[in-house]
Amino acid sequence: MNQGSAQPQPAPDASDPYERLGVAPDASFDTVQEAKLSRLAEAGDDPLVRSRIESAYDAVLMDRLKERQQGRVSSAARSASQREQASPPPSRPALSALPSLPQLPPSRLPRPSFSLPKLQLATGRDLWFPLAADGLLLVLLLLMPGATPELLTALATGVTLLNLQRRHGRFLAAVGWSFALLCLGLVLGGLLAGGLGASLGQSLPLSILQLQSIPAILLLLIGALLIA
Repeated sequence: MNQGSAQPQPAPDASDPYERLGVAPDASFDTVQEAKLSRLAEAGDDPLVRSRIESAYDAVLMDRLKERQQGRVSSAARSASQREQASPPPSRPALSALPSLPQLPPSRLPRPSFSLPKLQLATGRDLWFPLAADGLLLVLLLLMPGATPELLTALATGVTLLNLQRRHGRFLAAVGWSFALLCLGLVLGGLLAGGLGASLGQSLPLSILQLQSIPAILLLLIGALLIA
């Protein structure tokens, strides 16, 4: 045998599980798993070789478990941490600023206020229109027994509403005062009919509904003429 011939290389230590799997000690778990599957595919159906590969794989897992129990950072975890530190974190897209909400202008709606009406006699059209309309309604109420008192009273309420709307220029106020005058007139008419109920048919040729409607129409007429 020549002295100059090359010396044979020593075989890898078969007792080292990393050498048996063909991975480095700092290999990740995924790399160890892939090496195990690759060695098993190379071993084929040889039960002895497959048993050694499984034993090496279990030994690697036990070694990693011991490092964690002893509080040491495994070589695989250390290498993964170094790779994360080397690679810069992905930049987050800048969020666009939210648009500022426009400030609402202060409310300019008029605040509702209640005040007593001013009493002033109407002039011109505001004077003769309610006089003519309500006067006609009173004549129909007194001289026509077939006329419906409820309808005539409702027409008188409409006349007062139109006249107050024309004088005030405020629809809600006109409705309020017309309704209040109507209610007050019906109450007075009910009291009047109750006081004259016994002698009503003998002294006056009016029904109870006609007598109740007279104060209501008169109050509606006075309100249409005086409320300003």
